[in-house]
Amino acid sequence: MSGADGVKVVSVTGASGYIASWLVKLLLQRGYTVKASVRDPNDKKKTEHLLALDGAKERLHLFKADLLEEGSFDSLVDGSIAVFHTASPFYHNPNDPQVELIDPALKGTLNVLRSCVKVPSIKRVVITSSMAAVAFNGKPLAPDVIIDESWFSDPAVCEKSKAWYMLSKTLAEEAAWKFAKEKGIDVVTVNPGLVIGPLLQPTLNTSVAPVLKLINGTETFPNTTYRFVDVRDVANAHILAFENPSASGRYCLVGSVIHCSEVVKMLCDISPALTLPERCADDKPFAPTYQVSKERAQTLGVKYTPLEVTLKDTFESLKDKNFF
Repeated sequence: MSGADGVKVVSVTGASGYIASWLVKLLLQRGYTVKASVRDPNDKKKTEHLLALDGAKERLHLFKADLLEEGSFDSLVDGSIAVFHTASPFYHNPNDPQVELIDPALKGTLNVLRSCVKVPSIKRVVITSSMAAVAFNGKPLAPDVIIDESWFSDPAVCEKSKAWYMLSKTLAEEAAWKFAKEKGIDVVTVNPGLVIGPLLQPTLNTSVAPVLKLINGTETFPNTTYRFVDVRDVANAHILAFENPSASGRYCLVGSVIHCSEVVKMLCDISPALTLPERCADDKPFAPTYQVSKERAQTLGVKYTPLEVTLKDTFESLKDKNFF
């Protein structure tokens, strides 16, 4: 898929983020010209790692855009054949969930889509959603339960448990499907679990933080089950979701569902010198594991990196960047 002159121009929102940085890297590797938005193009901490990528000099163009500003994505998406909307805040315990998480996710998605509707060259919009918009519907999880793309998180369940990030992603994805249907635009969503793997950006992101916490000598590990997926697999899945003409709907992306106690064992094997927690933070039975369907993702051509490799690369990356 390319423009009239054969130049393949695509746009990426929130380009300095963890997933988006890898997405920009892989798009440049594949010969695309990338128009990338960041909140402040003059903030070196947000842009330096992008400008250093192979091909960036010739084919990466940075734009300033704000999720809450209507029309601020018009110039970013103009002339593109695909738009990858990854920008959405992700952190825990916000002071004001509406202002910090829900508005940027929901209004931001609609602002990006409104800009896309104005551009006839755009063939598809790929939105980075999340398993947060899939799995929180109040159904109990157990080893024989398989979560798939037909599951949708319930805003009432998210609100009741004060799961504000889950709520923000759920409302944003709901709004995107409604808008796409009304305006007749081609939207595909990618719904990754907890994304880990090497970091391109210089700052620590929320999804890698739990791994760093285990490495950094915490006394106990949380009684939590993680849905892990490698950041490189997620970035690749976004490109496949655009390039595969038959792609449609949602794609859950989870390589492994694993209890934190197992993650500790794996990290022990990676670096026996680490002081890792031996006790669980509570006496309750371990949080159950369950399954997440891989079928739809496999139809796209997604292949998952083994968790041992992802954890090792996460560990090496955190070490290289002096996080511990």
